[in-house]
Amino acid sequence: MGICSRRVLLCGMSAAALLGLAAAASAQTAAPGGAEAELDTVIVTGTRMSGLRAVDSPAPVQVLDATALQRVGQSDLIQAIAQNVPSFNAQAFGGDTANLTLSARLRGLSPNHALVLVNGKRRHGTANLAVLGGPFQGGAAADLNFIPLNAIDHVEVLQDGAAAQYGTDAIAGVINLILKDKGEGGNIIVTGGQYFDKGGKTGDITASLGMTPVENSYLDLSFESRWHGHSNRGDFDPRVLAPGFAAQYPAVAALPNYPYVNLIAGDAEYRLNIGSFNFGYQFSEALEFYSFGTYGKKYAAAFENYRVPGRVVNAAGAPLFPAGFNPKEAIWEDDYAISGGLRGTAGGWNWDLSTTWGKDDISINTLASANASLYLDTGFTPTDFHAGDFINTQWTTTLDLAHEYDVGMAKPLTLALGAEYREETYEILPGDLASRYKEGSQSYPGFALTDAGKHERRNWAVYADVALSPVEALQLDFAVRHEDFSDFGDTTVAKATGRYDFNDMLAIRGTASTGFRAPTLAEQYYSATNVGPNTAFVQLPPNSPAARLVGVNGLQAEKSINYSVGFVAHPGWGVTATLDLYQIEIEDRIVGSGTLYGSGGTPTIPAVAEAIVANGNVLDSTVTFTGINIFTNGLDTRTRGADLVVTATTGMLDKGSVQWTLTANWNETEVTKIAAPPAQLAGASLFDPSALYTLEKASPKFRLGAGAVWTWDKLSVNLKESLYGPAKSVDSYDGSTWYQSRIKTALITDLEVAYQVTDSVRAAVGANNLFNTYPDRLNGIYRQQFLSNTDNGYVGQYPTFSPFGINGGYYYGRLTYTF
Repeated sequence: MGICSRRVLLCGMSAAALLGLAAAASAQTAAPGGAEAELDTVIVTGTRMSGLRAVDSPAPVQVLDATALQRVGQSDLIQAIAQNVPSFNAQAFGGDTANLTLSARLRGLSPNHALVLVNGKRRHGTANLAVLGGPFQGGAAADLNFIPLNAIDHVEVLQDGAAAQYGTDAIAGVINLILKDKGEGGNIIVTGGQYFDKGGKTGDITASLGMTPVENSYLDLSFESRWHGHSNRGDFDPRVLAPGFAAQYPAVAALPNYPYVNLIAGDAEYRLNIGSFNFGYQFSEALEFYSFGTYGKKYAAAFENYRVPGRVVNAAGAPLFPAGFNPKEAIWEDDYAISGGLRGTAGGWNWDLSTTWGKDDISINTLASANASLYLDTGFTPTDFHAGDFINTQWTTTLDLAHEYDVGMAKPLTLALGAEYREETYEILPGDLASRYKEGSQSYPGFALTDAGKHERRNWAVYADVALSPVEALQLDFAVRHEDFSDFGDTTVAKATGRYDFNDMLAIRGTASTGFRAPTLAEQYYSATNVGPNTAFVQLPPNSPAARLVGVNGLQAEKSINYSVGFVAHPGWGVTATLDLYQIEIEDRIVGSGTLYGSGGTPTIPAVAEAIVANGNVLDSTVTFTGINIFTNGLDTRTRGADLVVTATTGMLDKGSVQWTLTANWNETEVTKIAAPPAQLAGASLFDPSALYTLEKASPKFRLGAGAVWTWDKLSVNLKESLYGPAKSVDSYDGSTWYQSRIKTALITDLEVAYQVTDSVRAAVGANNLFNTYPDRLNGIYRQQFLSNTDNGYVGQYPTFSPFGINGGYYYGRLTYTF
């Protein structure tokens, strides 16, 4: 079925939705876990008031219950949220180690601009910084995939600036994961699937168990084990088809899939085991102890660029690997977090004292590789290397107080006060000696002694929040927060929120807020050498003396202003609709620079070559292009957009009921100011066209989702259409000429059919991207540059910024046993 036919399907489904709403107004039945249940959920995100439902919130909060999350074919939490919230875009592919820790971003901003909470407590970030270019560059947010999907009761997504309420990082919004606290029942879910065009084989088993260890307590345990296989969507490697290559290296032609020997363009493989607990014990009506935590262990490995036989040779010129080799970057990762606290009431005050500690510890390794210089100099090289370690920790202690006062208004005034203290560390440990000898291990050199170091930050904050209703129809909320950082001084941010209900059918709401985000420690101090077969680029830490040689003197904090206005409508027939318009202005935004060449590219900048030497890096002398990348505050941006959510549940006479959902996001970012280039760059800019396009064009301009879940007796059918707007990038072979690549508007169909076999057993089969749609290929003239120069870059044929991935369709089966 082509895209035109699928558009007919979408239009037909939308028409059916309208007919169903009009014809079945008197036959509404809300299925458990449906749209109405989500709207009626009492939320704790975006407000300090108690008992507030999502549908009554003055700020836009989208609630996803466990049923909605588990209808997604992939069993990871990032995909579960991204396929339900159109302004939340998941990363499909990353460069180097970023392919081992995929992330997501909200409202087109950086992953670092969305704060992740678990049961309302701040979650620590990953230690694996996304370094290479693209829309997810610089991301070091919380890794959602270390939280079992089966542990979650529901997710509250606050799509609004909330730095004054929750602290820095909440410029785009907040994702609050609420864990199960039932204390009874449970389930076991087994899922398996793979891509239509091979690769990506996935298996997942997860279990959840609720119990009551003692009276007045609950304990919910969850465990998940998941594995995922490599995929390959790359083109052939032109190096192995060069004249005379086959005669010189005949063993290469015998490789599987020759000449498609380069496996870099595809998914990493991984094995993930994660567990969680959520415990509470109520001493009395006025005092409760609670604790929750997660632990995860992960192995992941991604193929890097194929190395030809002549890359690693002995003194006589004989290759160590006659057929060449495919190195891998691999991580062994331990991630854990634990929270504990007491909450209760005293003197009319609700209080909550808690502490949360989290750590992400990653061992970076280079496998099936070699150190060319070490082998040439000594006749020996390991094939597996320990390239170093990333370690990130966060310890947060908070005190929250709230009191309701009857001051003669329509509702009691809620006064909330609080304080927070947080300590963070980020550490890089060096690689083993062989991994960092001269230019280091092929594909991923070990971290040098000059890269290594441990860095710390402390900050404290106090806040106040007042929520009031002067009249029944009006809700107002004012928040102010003061934060003090050990390395960035202090700041004060504020937020005002209001909602007015004209009647039961229509309400308007709006917010205005300021924000502040200190750079992550990783953005400030990460240092490494990123290499390819003919490239070597240093990621220069902006706080280093070497950075000053190119005119960068450390990082400043970002400042933001956020406005939104919207409405909530209940036109009847069980329909609820919300539309929110927003604008987010960020001053001194932290972004990655473009490519700054020290040799080989255009322009070549002497200060760049000097900075590489000053930073202590030794680059491969055989490569064509060398240079640096660096994080800097050189831009201001403005993001404008709109979020639409329409939900309804209608009866289908004696044929069950249908949950209808229509969601949409329109989003556009504009660079409003570019700082003058430093004098040291001799007229060149820190930001090439690729860096600017990444901010302004690489996200889909709009995303529309239309879904229907039909439930009839034991059968349910979930059909969803997602329309992704166009996205663009520009690329250059050597910095002299730029070529635009465009992903055209694409319609993606997801379908799942489930049947309740017994009271306890439910079976489902389904497909994501049912019609196996791929993004448009990269610009053909741009790719021809690689082909003409016999360059391995020709292998990458699909844009890695594709919002629906580069792997095509995925089909799966799932079996659920509930007890």
